[in-house]
Amino acid sequence: MKINELLGSFEIYTTIEEQQLLTKLHWPTKLSSLPEREQQVAENLIRKSLLKKIGHTDPDVVVNEEY
Repeated sequence: MKINELLGSFEIYTTIEEQQLLTKLHWPTKLSSLPEREQQVAENLIRKSLLKKIGHTDPDVVVNEEY
């Protein structure tokens, strides 16, 4: 039995600032092209698995498909 079946719906808390960034990122975007504050918010979303980092040097960020 999967944990999702036990829990029903599983939601991850996001702040208003995080939600705004998620709606802004429709296509892969260079992390370095974002303002410093948005880079920090993006790192928080990566830790929450709501964003994916693609690449090693100068990575792109994209919204996780499962979100």
